[in-house]
Amino acid sequence: MIGLTPERISEELKTYSARLTEGMQTLRRVGEIESGVSPRDPVHREDKLVLYRYQPRVAKPHPVPLLIVYALVNRPYMMDIQEDRSMIRGLLDAGIDVYLIDWGYPDAGDRSLTLGDYVHRYIHHCIDFLRERHQQETVNLLGVCQGGALSLCFASLYPEKVRNLVTMVTPVDFHTPDNLLTHLIRNVNVDLMVDTFGNLPGSLLNFAFLSLSPFRLAGQKYVDLVDILDDASALKNFLRMEKWIYDSPDQAGEAFRQFAKDFFQQNKLIKGEVIIGERQVDLRNLVMPVLNVYATQDHLVPPAASKALAERCGSRDYSELSFKGGHIGIYVSGRAQREVPPAIAAWLAAR
Repeated sequence: MIGLTPERISEELKTYSARLTEGMQTLRRVGEIESGVSPRDPVHREDKLVLYRYQPRVAKPHPVPLLIVYALVNRPYMMDIQEDRSMIRGLLDAGIDVYLIDWGYPDAGDRSLTLGDYVHRYIHHCIDFLRERHQQETVNLLGVCQGGALSLCFASLYPEKVRNLVTMVTPVDFHTPDNLLTHLIRNVNVDLMVDTFGNLPGSLLNFAFLSLSPFRLAGQKYVDLVDILDDASALKNFLRMEKWIYDSPDQAGEAFRQFAKDFFQQNKLIKGEVIIGERQVDLRNLVMPVLNVYATQDHLVPPAASKALAERCGSRDYSELSFKGGHIGIYVSGRAQREVPPAIAAWLAAR
């Protein structure tokens, strides 16, 4: 390569080594990496589930609370990861009264939990708790990714308890050609996995997610890390993201079995064939207003997988909000903070 002399190589190696040395000093100054930054209070518990209410940031929040149902496969503090990158803080600033379900960390005693437990029991109990607490017949529901699929199931089974439904990067059609996760799991013997492991190890699922974009997620970002080792603030933000990526709870075996087989492998949600606790999920029962938020560059939930909801739900008030970014960028990018929470809050306020 032109200009790549031994002297230049030696100089670049010295510079690189100096950056690493300086980076070690910066790491010592970073301190503890928080799991979420906005003040919140636990208001309800059931088994390992904790329902949190985030402390309002306006004098009189909207009287109808918003319950956020996050995915089971990651931790929900992605939505509140730092002060200037917080979807939750944006909703609070817009006057929304925000609650969130923290699923906790399933252990061996939870291996028999089913999707029926998550939908009919856990989500249902939280909804009823909020209805009684706020003296409202209905509450607003925001489902995120897999939590969006669970929210679709709940809202279709209990439409009389949901005033407005917001889905964010939520798969509906799991068999779109560009759905990489489906291609990954389609030929997996799910029964053998669950029967062998009991609960599915979070580390195994995390490896599967990283394998979808291995160069960027497991290589390039660590090369780029050298460029911010002298910036304690940027380094702390990087470590927050790393903590979230590898903070992967195990999955309750029976719930994982049904979700993997019925949703990913057999695409039953869009067909109206999902059975949860002996009740059939029919998306045509979604008669409440629906806002479907998707990311145009999402490699985990492609836009087509999410937008399929438009032709399947029964709502006469269906809207879509597209965000030019990826599956993670929709939570943490600066543009997302300016665009997404205000849009969701305005949509809710109008209804």
